[in-house]
Amino acid sequence: MNWTSNEFVWLDWVILAIGIIGVVWGVYHAIMKDKKAQKGADSSAYLFGKGEPWYVIGMAIFAANIGSEHLVGLAGTGAKSGVGMAHWEMQGWMILILGWLFVPFYQLLINKMGKIITMPDFLKFRYTKATGSWLSIITLVAYVLTKVSVTAYTGGIFFEFLLGIPFWYGAIGLIIITCIFTVFGGMKGVMTLSSIQTPILIIGSFLVLFLGLAALGGGSITSGWSNMMNYCGQLNNGYGTTHMFHWDPGDSMYQEYPGFVVFIGASIIGFWYWCTDQHIVQRVLGQRPGEDNKAVIARARRGTIAAGFFKILPCFMFLIPGMVCAALASQGAVNLENTDAAFAIMVKHILPAGVKGIVTIGFVCALVASLAAFFNSCATLFTEDFYKPLKKGKSEAHYVLVGRIATVVVVILGFIWIPVMMSLGSLYDYLQGIQSLLAPAMVSVFALGIFSKRITPKAGEWGMVGGFIIGMIRLITNVITDTGKAQMEGAFWDCTRWFWHTNWLVFECWLLVFIIVMMFVVSMFTAKPSQAQIDAITFTKDYKKTIKESFGVWDIVGTLVVVGLCAAFYAYFW
Repeated sequence: MNWTSNEFVWLDWVILAIGIIGVVWGVYHAIMKDKKAQKGADSSAYLFGKGEPWYVIGMAIFAANIGSEHLVGLAGTGAKSGVGMAHWEMQGWMILILGWLFVPFYQLLINKMGKIITMPDFLKFRYTKATGSWLSIITLVAYVLTKVSVTAYTGGIFFEFLLGIPFWYGAIGLIIITCIFTVFGGMKGVMTLSSIQTPILIIGSFLVLFLGLAALGGGSITSGWSNMMNYCGQLNNGYGTTHMFHWDPGDSMYQEYPGFVVFIGASIIGFWYWCTDQHIVQRVLGQRPGEDNKAVIARARRGTIAAGFFKILPCFMFLIPGMVCAALASQGAVNLENTDAAFAIMVKHILPAGVKGIVTIGFVCALVASLAAFFNSCATLFTEDFYKPLKKGKSEAHYVLVGRIATVVVVILGFIWIPVMMSLGSLYDYLQGIQSLLAPAMVSVFALGIFSKRITPKAGEWGMVGGFIIGMIRLITNVITDTGKAQMEGAFWDCTRWFWHTNWLVFECWLLVFIIVMMFVVSMFTAKPSQAQIDAITFTKDYKKTIKESFGVWDIVGTLVVVGLCAAFYAYFW
């Protein structure tokens, strides 16, 4: 048997089959065990846990972040643009803001509201019910644009280039498998798959990196790194793709990532995702029975510090292997027709027989787990926030059916959107471009709701709705104008050129400024927040003391190390 075969050999297929059977058995065993343990348990324990150790919190945050878009999209953008989009992955320092600033605040709200909170809960309490409902609407739209469509696309790409399965067969097959899994597995199945996928993906990805560098360097990893940097440094008309900041207007990548604006734009998206997204925040909100605030805050903060360390890995797991793939393609070692297929091509050509099958198991788990989590969230959001208030008193079976119908609709819309998505650039560029249209409204509403007592309930509602509408209008113009690349003629396009032709990162920054100004203006003409709403964002003297007592020297050291590692990456790839 040829152990270095560039194809899936019989050993890979056998390992893949045995692995899938093993995963199915493991998930089934975990579900049965959980059903027995959940007898008499409360829903908050099921949704948020009862206070996991800090290192488990750190791993849970990391696993929640890593999805199929990283294996396909991040590696693809590495092959295409080098480290230009590494800003979105070097967000370890932003996770620290969640631990040091937002965790104490969320814990304050939990104390005052007497229950574990969700992000819509916060918006409904701080602003209006409509504001929280709009958050759910925006989340459902985001699932169509950035979750279902992206995951199905990445599955189709990976299966096509690794296993030879036609794109649409792979994408549709993934949806069918996930639907079956969601019905029988539930959220416990998702969590079990996540625990299986994480170690496989970390080990497998670093194998791809090191073996890829060795292949590029003729057996030497260090020579491979030098060859990769030299090759990527000559791309982009000599400006190179080995630096994160592009300052020269003559640099073609300056048009996409202009100067320091790229850091600001990535930070806006990072603030939304790491500090206010329910998918991430719920990992740090659990607490043990009878536990005091100091212990809760300390454990959650240390969990975010651990996650900060983990968050440094994806650039080395996915983005740099994409750069290696581009360099190997220049030597004729691989054929890179589609940059989004870079990671699949590396797995196929670099990993030895048998290991290909193991890594593919991890990828299949990642696809199914992430898509199943979205299915579950879609059903929950639509049923709980919209359908139940309109149709009260129906049976649980009826609500479950409605939730599943809502999920099917989201899936269909996601499939319809895939061809449009494929026309808007590489996957990771597209993904961050969509998030740049959604993030400003979220950041404005959450940040001002927490840090300003002057912002009125109606201002929050206006900020959320207005920002979302403007973002969606910009998305429509992106589709029509090929993200501003097409030259549109006519009086209408000429007078609105500033709106549809402005660089996406510059537009994101100005949209944030506009929403903030609008919220302050609306606050001047609408009713002030109630005393209860103001009290919910006010730290008392005793609570400030609790926060100060919740951290020690090792928390500070760990924080500084994470910041230092992020700074070192920026310095090397400046």
